[in-house]
Amino acid sequence: MSRLTSPHAALAGLLAAAAVTHFVAPRQYDAIVPRSLPGKPRTWTYASGVAEMAVAVAVANGKSRRQGGLAAAGLFVAVFPANVKMARDWSDRPAPAKAAALGRLPLQVPLVWWALKVAGKAGKPGKASKKG
Repeated sequence: MSRLTSPHAALAGLLAAAAVTHFVAPRQYDAIVPRSLPGKPRTWTYASGVAEMAVAVAVANGKSRRQGGLAAAGLFVAVFPANVKMARDWSDRPAPAKAAALGRLPLQVPLVWWALKVAGKAGKPGKASKKG
């Protein structure tokens, strides 16, 4: 197994922690599932939790890190509509909650960049342990 460097470990940890919250506190995710999706919100909540955990495992494993990083970038793009829905739904909440919901929107950009950076370094000898 290849060495797990801190950018990879941090991304895998973030994804795994987020995945667990889908099962521990699913109602918060149910509320932001876009209504345009077919089926029940809880199904989408659990499916996205499984997807996040699978991507976390892929990022953590040196053999699948490149694919995991690319999948993480795709996942971060795929959940963007839910973040937009949350920002709209929370427009009448107190300022701190509204700010948190709005703050999630631009946060997706560095998350996608981070995932792509992890994918780009995967499988390149000498690059995985360098800073960045």
